[in-house]
Amino acid sequence: MGIIEPGIGLLFWMTLTFVILLFLLAKFAWKPIVNAVNDRETSIVDALNQAKLAKKEMEDLKADNERIIREAKIERDAILKEAREIKDRIVGEAKDVAKSEGDKLIAAAKQTIETEKNAAMADIKTQIGALSVNIAESILKQKLDNSEAQNELVQNYLNKSNLN
Repeated sequence: MGIIEPGIGLLFWMTLTFVILLFLLAKFAWKPIVNAVNDRETSIVDALNQAKLAKKEMEDLKADNERIIREAKIERDAILKEAREIKDRIVGEAKDVAKSEGDKLIAAAKQTIETEKNAAMADIKTQIGALSVNIAESILKQKLDNSEAQNELVQNYLNKSNLN
């Protein structure tokens, strides 16, 4: 026998050892190894399914968030539009009130000016009348120092008043 050709005894013991090892592995190790591999495969499949579910939930949440953001923008735009309309209405009302108040004040001022003008004119007329009487009195006193001029003036005045 050579190095390359094994002997029958060696082949027998190697085959017997291999069969015993195979039997022991099949009896004690094969089932736990297969179960561990199956459990690992099941956990990987479950993890992949959970990842898919999580991805789907994330997509749903993202879509919901985008919808909520769109609705919030629409609501914000509506609120801003309403606020602008309210502002414009309030400003318009304030302008109208200010204009009517201004018109009332102008009318009252015109009335006051007219009243004071009339009072001033009446006062001026009174003063002019009093001044005219004083001037006429002074002139008449100077011209009518003698009784003959007074009689002539009275006679003249009576003649004019009878004619009217």
